[in-house]
Amino acid sequence: MKLSRRVSWFLLAFGGWSWVVWVTFAKNLWADAGGLAFDDGRPTAYFWVHLTLAIVSFAFGTIIGVIGLRGVRGDRSARADR
Repeated sequence: MKLSRRVSWFLLAFGGWSWVVWVTFAKNLWADAGGLAFDDGRPTAYFWVHLTLAIVSFAFGTIIGVIGLRGVRGDRSARADR
């Protein structure tokens, strides 16, 4: 399958954006002082659900970013061969 340059860059940007957003969220979740994530120092169900969401989003963001990176690299090598 061949990706266009525009789609490749979009996927790469999406992967990067996903990491920025979810790293920020995970830091805020860990530092939660409002009592949603921790109850007397123990993680709550809210914490575990949102940590799972963050981990899955990291994985998908990485996979999507790698696909975009491969598309960008493939486009560059195809252009160099011309």
